[in-house]
Amino acid sequence: MSIKWNHQTDVIIIGLGGAGGCAAIEAHTYGSKVIVLEKQPENRHYSNTRMSGGGFHSPEPSGDKKALKNYVKAMFSGENLPWKIEGEQPDYSEKLAEIWVEYAPQNINFMQSLDPDFKVVLFGKAAFPYFPGSIASKYTCYSGTYSGKVTKEYSNNSDAINLKKELQQKGEAFHLCILNGLKKRNIEVHYNTRAIELIPDCDGKIIGVKAKQNDNQLFYKATKGVILASGGYEYNKRMRRSFLEGPGVEGWAFYGTTENTGDGIEMALKVGAGLSKIGKAAARLIAAVPVRKYGLKIGLITPSVGKPHEIVVDNYGNRYANERRVTQNPSCYNFYKEATLFDSVNLNYPRIPSWMIFDENLRTRGPLTYLRVANCNFIPWTYDNMDAIEKEWILKALNIRDLALKIKNHTDNRGLMKEDVLINTVYRFNNFCKNGKDLDFGRDKSTMGTIDKPPFYAIPLYIGGPNTEGGLLADDNRQVLDWKGKPIKGLYCAGEISSVFQFAYQAGGNLAECIVFGRIAGKVVSIKGS
Repeated sequence: MSIKWNHQTDVIIIGLGGAGGCAAIEAHTYGSKVIVLEKQPENRHYSNTRMSGGGFHSPEPSGDKKALKNYVKAMFSGENLPWKIEGEQPDYSEKLAEIWVEYAPQNINFMQSLDPDFKVVLFGKAAFPYFPGSIASKYTCYSGTYSGKVTKEYSNNSDAINLKKELQQKGEAFHLCILNGLKKRNIEVHYNTRAIELIPDCDGKIIGVKAKQNDNQLFYKATKGVILASGGYEYNKRMRRSFLEGPGVEGWAFYGTTENTGDGIEMALKVGAGLSKIGKAAARLIAAVPVRKYGLKIGLITPSVGKPHEIVVDNYGNRYANERRVTQNPSCYNFYKEATLFDSVNLNYPRIPSWMIFDENLRTRGPLTYLRVANCNFIPWTYDNMDAIEKEWILKALNIRDLALKIKNHTDNRGLMKEDVLINTVYRFNNFCKNGKDLDFGRDKSTMGTIDKPPFYAIPLYIGGPNTEGGLLADDNRQVLDWKGKPIKGLYCAGEISSVFQFAYQAGGNLAECIVFGRIAGKVVSIKGS
């Protein structure tokens, strides 16, 4: 069919987050003209990159290369771990790891090449000490900042997004650095432009994109290829119901951008793409509010879990895990597998939702959630948590029995809470705190504190986190593959839409793969498409 093209360029990139930005910059470096399509308007553009903690991996260049390869291969796929039954992506893990060894130690230098004012602060080492190569690889992780430091929280919702450049930190700093790199190279970004269909030629090669800008339908031609960097399916109800474990719609919540609606996955499926570990997510237990987008609850990152003066219980009122593991790297990113426990006798999910029980000591200590991330999704939350209490997002009672009754009457509890069970659970935990030892789950003494100062509070916790991880089937060059492993010509991907972390995820991995495999996708499409 003859198409009247509105725009023509070498490479089209769908989605402007860390992956899309790095892919655009590298494609430009290799001589390609690039147009980036971003469906959000420029003045309300919040990608998962921008909303993130801003951490990324950048192993020390002096580390042992073989050790580094072994360590990341374990995270990517795991077939080099003796206790694993099989690898998660054994066909591609070897070459993926080799690329990481070459590119990841350059990550700091790459970011600073985009903006020399961008600084980093060390925030972690290898999160899996029992993986091969964890020490000799000199695995290191950093957080981005323009201020030269990284603070834990802001005093109100809007501070983080209104700061001057020299004060930006975390995801805001990373996002700003990428934007500065794009501007320096005069790379076109078409905001408010939603890609809706990939256009193949008669041989199946992807040669363009059909998009919608306001009410206008536009056609973009790509002479070299298209890179999908549009994120996961966190806010796609049908995909969540199809792919996620347990009750994928009502049992889950995500605190990343609400505009990750699986667009790129849907478009790729229509042209024959395969899928890989599509049900994977970086997920734990988080709070959610009854404010919805696309029919789905909006999540809130909840770092207060595992802090003194709180516990987490199931729908009946029982503790079932060391609460610190819910928020501690790296266990937090796989905790959803425990939270989705299915009772095969009663045929229900006793831990969905779970309930965070706490007292006035914790309520007055500071916000239960990160205000910056809540603000990005336009969710009001005050520093003292009182706004959420007044809205009854947080349940409040003068004693534990009355709190249990309020939980029992909450729609999502389905009448399962047992008052005496919760009372006994709190009593038992308080005794553990007084004796300095958690006999049930081994919680560290420094994280424990009695729940004894009224009023008492409860907030439902749902399975979720920043993003889904599984997605499109892709090779080491990030070329999208069909179900038989055959490349779809002209189609590539990078970032969360097909994360390389398909076995184990370590904090900062997503932004690191945005840099590494965004660059790879941009380079390969430029060279192969020439």
